[in-house]
Amino acid sequence: MAPNSSKPITYADAGVNIDQANRTKQRIKYLAHKTFTKGVLSEIGGFGGLFAIDKTKYIDPILVSSVDGVGTKLKLAFEMKVHHTIGADLVNHCVNDIAVQGAAPMFFMDYLATGQLDPGVAEKVVEGVAEACKHNGCALIGGETAEMPGFYPEGEYDLAGFIVGVVERDRIVTGKTVEPGDILIGLPSTGLHTNGYSLARKLLFEIARYEPETYVNEIKGKVGNELMLTHRSYWPIIKKLVAAECVSAMAHITGGGITENLPRVLPRGTAAIIEYGSWPVLPIFTHLQALGNVLQDEMMRTFNMGIGMLLVVPSKKFKKVESVLDRAGEKYYAVGRIVKGERKVSYS
Repeated sequence: MAPNSSKPITYADAGVNIDQANRTKQRIKYLAHKTFTKGVLSEIGGFGGLFAIDKTKYIDPILVSSVDGVGTKLKLAFEMKVHHTIGADLVNHCVNDIAVQGAAPMFFMDYLATGQLDPGVAEKVVEGVAEACKHNGCALIGGETAEMPGFYPEGEYDLAGFIVGVVERDRIVTGKTVEPGDILIGLPSTGLHTNGYSLARKLLFEIARYEPETYVNEIKGKVGNELMLTHRSYWPIIKKLVAAECVSAMAHITGGGITENLPRVLPRGTAAIIEYGSWPVLPIFTHLQALGNVLQDEMMRTFNMGIGMLLVVPSKKFKKVESVLDRAGEKYYAVGRIVKGERKVSYS
């Protein structure tokens, strides 16, 4: 016979404090409310979020969705106890993934899972999510905060996000008109963004034995600060390019680098040539390569190398794109061209 407990066992005894979680969710509800747009029809806390498409703005609206996480960049966030930028990393990554098809972000939902909820950490993460949603004109309409004792190491959590955007059917950027002779324009990244952190952490913290607070002359800053730079959102400039109808395709340079991501938007019969030296490679990438004697091909398929977004532009619209980018004060680099081939990237 099992022993009787002298007192009733509660969920809190098992490591889940419902009352504390509810207080945290109230704070999250407040942060989410600050992102609401006129399309939001539901309150935070329901079983599902409701959002209405503005029928006065779209004739034939197409929904575009994406889901992603921030990878092992989280490990650094745990170590440095920097949580407010991770939420922005997540939102901006997801926004960029649908922006390349011309979609305007409408609403976002997040999933935060941890072993034991730390209200302060959860609030910082969601604060970053909410701020980035506001910046991108996107409403945070719901999410999930899961507390699972024994599942995650103490002080750690996982984070994922889901986004839905909208684009007019005849404005979808599909890449189907890409052809040999088109020009490739690269927009600069702010650093690693959210990819390549497993290799970066190995090189910096195992091979070089740096600490996050180590100042490194080659990158002119502390290692931790450089690695925690926020993943940039390209939507503010992309929406101008889409409105001007001057790009044939766009590629968000994430995991896989230019090598793996650009072919995703190339139609059959086309390939790309990227010219080394046509853009300034950020010092962090040069230093990472030197630390591990990493082959150039490996660098190009692991990191963004300083280019976070690639635009495929018809040669006859190149001047128009330049004009849009110049007026916006956006830096850009002509990094290559489209040629005949079978959906792969070559370097010269």
